[in-house]
Amino acid sequence: MKQLWYGGKIYSMEKEQETVEAVLVEQGKIIAVGKLEDLQSHADELHHLQGATMYPGFVDSHLHILFQGEKLVRLDLSQARTAEEMLDLVREAAKNTPADQWLFGEGWNENNFPDKKIPTISELDEIRKAPILLTRICHHVMLGNTAALKNGGITEETVSPPGGEIGRDAQGKLNGLLYDKATNLVTESIPREGQSYIDSLVELLNFAIDDMLSKGLTGAHSEDMSYFGHFTNPLTAYNRVVGEKHHFRVHLLRHNAVFEEMMKANVEFDGPFIELGAMKIFADGALGGSTAALLQPYADQPNNKGLLIQTDEEVENLVKLARQYNEAIAVHIIGDAGAEQIISAIEKYPAPTGKRDRLIHCCVLNEELIERMSKLPVVLDLQPAFVPSDFPWVINRLGEERLKNAYSWKKLLDRGFMCAAGTDAPIEDIDPLLSIYAAVERKKVGENHDGYLPSEKLTRFEAIKMYTYGSAQAICKEHERGLIKEGYDADFSIFDRDLFDGTSEDMLKAKAVKTVVAGKIVFERKTVN
Repeated sequence: MKQLWYGGKIYSMEKEQETVEAVLVEQGKIIAVGKLEDLQSHADELHHLQGATMYPGFVDSHLHILFQGEKLVRLDLSQARTAEEMLDLVREAAKNTPADQWLFGEGWNENNFPDKKIPTISELDEIRKAPILLTRICHHVMLGNTAALKNGGITEETVSPPGGEIGRDAQGKLNGLLYDKATNLVTESIPREGQSYIDSLVELLNFAIDDMLSKGLTGAHSEDMSYFGHFTNPLTAYNRVVGEKHHFRVHLLRHNAVFEEMMKANVEFDGPFIELGAMKIFADGALGGSTAALLQPYADQPNNKGLLIQTDEEVENLVKLARQYNEAIAVHIIGDAGAEQIISAIEKYPAPTGKRDRLIHCCVLNEELIERMSKLPVVLDLQPAFVPSDFPWVINRLGEERLKNAYSWKKLLDRGFMCAAGTDAPIEDIDPLLSIYAAVERKKVGENHDGYLPSEKLTRFEAIKMYTYGSAQAICKEHERGLIKEGYDADFSIFDRDLFDGTSEDMLKAKAVKTVVAGKIVFERKTVN
């Protein structure tokens, strides 16, 4: 069965403003592009775009799909603008949370509070005696009440684990805050096993993927393997959801904690929609929680350089382990000290032939690090939405001097780096159009200024290409995905307006009308009469 797509503007994304008139598809692949009159006679099935605009499939290059599903069903704290507002939301949620269940909340950000005050453990204890666990927007900091901390075995005498910190107040008492690896003490104590638990993961995946398809996303690169009990739990859920119910391309990174076990298990999948990828490593934390590792102290915290999650030796051993299995690494690096640690390791142990290491976030760099990176087979996995989220508070945190090589997407592209775009959802909004807006305008929607570090603005073509061709480069599939071209996968994101027309604000009004994966329409927006 040959399908013909035509009747609207179709961007190949191979060259700026390059369009084709019609696309012929067979068995999930593009077999020809060209003029309608030349291709129409070969088609068995016609798909008229009705004036809509078609692009190669948009792929979020970095997120956590199951956590995104949790975000859709848990208490949303992202809109709280004071500590008291945050507590009010928790109080209201507590009224409807059974006493034998945990109360989970997502997305609080004290940088949005005028006084930067974070609720205390005693304030949470006043709301309920059963566990409360609230995850900061960066997912590198959690706030729990006494019951949550006790569940993780944390007492006043507990020592902070390597790569993490248990928060304390000025008197040395627990304040409810847990940083990076200290969060594991609590999260790993929550029961995560059994068929009902896997069923709950299936539900979360369905919520998240349905939402992504509705926004024009045809795939995502996700990291979920070490947070939901044994890795077979999320894998079982993915097998039940992707392929059976959803045509959606999932590329799964494997956290270093489970990487070797998964390799030895020789995990395989039926069908073309789930792929296993690189070993995921966290080098450091996040700027919001002041745990990103910096070479020089934070400008607003002269005694703090953040946290390296592993020692240099531990990082080298992880890289060597990945190479032992002929695999690349994908590394979370926010600060320049985290970047320096990882770059040093991969200079010693380069990626296997035909593969690329992925450097994720790359928020704070310096000229020396950029030069060293340029000599390595790496792809940069960037999150444009971090700019409107982190500015203006990050200016005081980093200081003016470090901003010269911070959030420098344009500089990195111009230096010839392969760059992909993602959201790190649930950290940022999953909507790709908001990320593209952030890359182009470098400010929050509705703000009236020229953008933060405006010299780093991207064109819309550059930003969209990061979502299409760039995401394919991240997994070495740029020869079969990311363009509308003969021989490529028939994955299409179709919007009701041309994303290149009008203002950036006009672009945000666009809606995905169809999402197509391997030639199959997997989302179609219902029209309202």
